[in-house]
Amino acid sequence: MGGYVIGMTPTDPTSSRKPRDDEIDVFGLTHPGKVRADNQDHFFLGAIHRHLKILQTSLSDTDRLPFADERLAFLAMVADGVGSSEAGAEASKITLANATQYVLGSLNSFQNAGAESVENALQEAAMVSHEAVTARLKESPDLRSMATTLTLWLGMWPWYYLLQVGDSRCYLYRDGVLTQLTRDQTMAQDLVDSGVLKRAQADRSRLANVLSSAIGGPTTAPVVTRLRADWKNVHLICSDGLTKHVPDEKIAERLRTMTSSKQVAEQLLQDALDDGGTDNITIIIGRVTPAASPPAL
Repeated sequence: MGGYVIGMTPTDPTSSRKPRDDEIDVFGLTHPGKVRADNQDHFFLGAIHRHLKILQTSLSDTDRLPFADERLAFLAMVADGVGSSEAGAEASKITLANATQYVLGSLNSFQNAGAESVENALQEAAMVSHEAVTARLKESPDLRSMATTLTLWLGMWPWYYLLQVGDSRCYLYRDGVLTQLTRDQTMAQDLVDSGVLKRAQADRSRLANVLSSAIGGPTTAPVVTRLRADWKNVHLICSDGLTKHVPDEKIAERLRTMTSSKQVAEQLLQDALDDGGTDNITIIIGRVTPAASPPAL
């Protein structure tokens, strides 16, 4: 997740390189919380590689062949289901499966495509997922609704792309500052943007839980953003089960003292549970940790 970066290395402060797999520290978890019996959240983490399968060769030193197992991209996603317990969980599951399949199918064209092409493809991934969820709903007339959020992080060094539908968030922590990169697609946020509500009022409003855009919902408005990656970046993707209970200030404090992505994710989960844990909680945290020395050839 934080693994597609460009910036300083400890051995050569002027160089920029793509971090190796062993320099990526990423961890995800999901929990039903303390109130709900079911968990409608799903998450996904995956490194996408170009793998060369050698069938026959007279070469003795195949380890030195270029691109034998090159990492092409890193994919991280969080989906928070909406609807009855079964419908919401199925919507988030369908969405992650379809988005993953679409990204994998498009990856070869991504390598030589411009930013606009990648952004268009990610928007299409959201719409393909939307169509799959709505098709499943039509197959089950007993279900009144089936929808989900989708926050997708695609790292393709030296850039990363964010796809946002709904209110699951992506944060960037860098140089001691926590920044929310995504915009909540909720009725409350829409009213804040139009000047009808103040931020403090919106946080207390019941409209804060009403999505204005969702996969499988009446309106689906995917937003894709491209950002420059950096060695100093720490990324966090989460469902609103975390942010309902843990303020940004506390999240920043946890990230400031992090020793590993796993440690911080587990701490933040406990913070949300200690404050009530009224919703499902899903957290992904990723960063890069430069190795002291390069791997032996």
